[in-house]
Amino acid sequence: QVRLVESGGGLAQPGGSLSLSCEASGSFFSVYAMGWFRQGAGHQREREMVATITIDDRPKYADSVLGRFTISKDDDTNTVKLQMDNLKPEDTAMYYCCFQATGQNYWGQGTQVTVSS
Repeated sequence: QVRLVESGGGLAQPGGSLSLSCEASGSFFSVYAMGWFRQGAGHQREREMVATITIDDRPKYADSVLGRFTISKDDDTNTVKLQMDNLKPEDTAMYYCCFQATGQNYWGQGTQVTVSS
């Protein structure tokens, strides 16, 4: 069994910052990347990639967050983090942690981020 638990979401002002954390537990097989995805409240589209990081520490960011968000991981604690700076209202969404493995992705329950004045 694999379990991913996110934390750190909440309310922030435009221009503010939040730090998200995802701690994973259980047995993993052939994990090649970890990442964060998001989907706006009430939106029925497939969730969007925000940032990913490979097991050899290569990050990739969506154009909309490049220069504002930073993804990092700690292999010793099975933790992936997302530092979000200079937040914008359009960043408002449910954020999901994902561990990507061959043949299967593992998802957290999501943490809500709201950016509003």
